[in-house]
Amino acid sequence: MDVRTMPVWLRKAAREAVRDARIPSGPPLRPTRRAWQFDVLVALALGIATVHYGIDNVGNVVLREVAPGVEVAVPRPSGPGGLALMVTLAAVASGALALRRRHPLAVLCVVTAATLATPHSVMRLTFYAFVIAVYSAAVYSPYRTATLAALPVSVLLVGTSGNSVTPIVPNEYIALLILVPMAGAAIGLRTWKLRTDEGRTRLFALEREQAEVLRRAVEHERARIARELHDVVTHNVSVMVIQAGAARKIMKASPEQAGEALLAVEAGGRAAMTELRHVMGLLTMDDRGEGADTGNELAPQPGLDQLETLIGRVRDTGLRVDLTVTGPPRPLPPGLELAAYRVVQEGLTNTVKHASGATAAVTVDYGPHQLRVEVTDTGGHPGSGTGGGRGLIGLRERLAVYDGTLNTGRRLTGGYRVEALIPLETP
Repeated sequence: MDVRTMPVWLRKAAREAVRDARIPSGPPLRPTRRAWQFDVLVALALGIATVHYGIDNVGNVVLREVAPGVEVAVPRPSGPGGLALMVTLAAVASGALALRRRHPLAVLCVVTAATLATPHSVMRLTFYAFVIAVYSAAVYSPYRTATLAALPVSVLLVGTSGNSVTPIVPNEYIALLILVPMAGAAIGLRTWKLRTDEGRTRLFALEREQAEVLRRAVEHERARIARELHDVVTHNVSVMVIQAGAARKIMKASPEQAGEALLAVEAGGRAAMTELRHVMGLLTMDDRGEGADTGNELAPQPGLDQLETLIGRVRDTGLRVDLTVTGPPRPLPPGLELAAYRVVQEGLTNTVKHASGATAAVTVDYGPHQLRVEVTDTGGHPGSGTGGGRGLIGLRERLAVYDGTLNTGRRLTGGYRVEALIPLETP
């Protein structure tokens, strides 16, 4: 049939098939050293066996039973030429198997050619090498299209090369050729089942590990949110409660001072709302870094530059607070500044709640290697506020992120002290 007379779709399909046959479906196999040694041993053992078989059968005449009571004499190659032919075919077919993993299709072609060139009377000389070559091409060849085309052609050529007198597979080996693939399939099925069970076990273990990691992450995030809300709410509400109580007591005697106290309550409430809005904005932030309420811009987290504002709100409650800053201030990471700010906030909150009438002092020391933040008070009348120490626990967790430490306890001269030490990078 002339190619030019073929339909367009058939020519297109043929071109695509040729093109696909040259495209590997995966990277070529790179056998390990152990696999290479195994293939060489297989080729060597099969080569020795087939060469020995060829030498033993040079010039022999075999009687084949073609019908009940009818035998036919089948001569085998004889003389030096016959010996050289059989040894060459056995060596070529068996030796090619050493490359059966690296070049499976080429090995299949070579072994198929050697099998077709083998005389019918000694087909077993190369037939077993052909079986191994077919298996190797099916398993290891990265050219799946070319392999699917070459395998049926090779099997068909070799399968039709025998005749009724000299069949390819001797009758005494038919049972062996049936049982061996069945045994191999059973072993392969069992190996596949074991690997599947192992893979399923590893998958379940990985899923459990991921679930545990997710659970710990959720707990960590929940603790972080609770810590942040505690620091924001406790301080501002404590200050507001004290200022509202003072306004109530002096409302009749001094309305102007009561009004100032109420203004301070309002300012504290606004500050609390601002910080809460910031925290909630972080919780609802999407992948683009925008909060759910895009109409309101989020203010940055408070830092050490806002200590004056914080202390001013505390002073409005009637608590005397002194601020001392030593060392040259320098820019610090936002998270570290927030942690230092929360130390001062928590220390002053505890003083307001538990040491009414005391005097507080805040010290911020910018050292060359560490930042020291200290809040002390002189002690006073115990207030009505109660707490479970969660604020100090939260401070320790904050500072641990930056390898910082928190020291708390009563002073020998009276009062309470909260000190945080945070390592700094050398400027």
